[in-house]
Amino acid sequence: MDTKFAEDMSESAERPIVYVRKVEAGDLPDEVRAQAEAVGDIYAVHNTEGERLALVQGRELAFVLARQHDMAPVTVH
Repeated sequence: MDTKFAEDMSESAERPIVYVRKVEAGDLPDEVRAQAEAVGDIYAVHNTEGERLALVQGRELAFVLARQHDMAPVTVH
């Protein structure tokens, strides 16, 4: 077993998992849609119950945001 993988698993066990997925602008509420279309790729961060915690520009920023808030981000396909 790869040690780095084992370390990553222990980190996520201590921090809540959040899910990161790309969001189509058309799926957003009207009040957010116009702003989202202007910035490009939008990613959502969701908790384990499916509640949307954040919308951000770009996948990398979604992961950074989650880690800054002591959460363990994973990608949803």
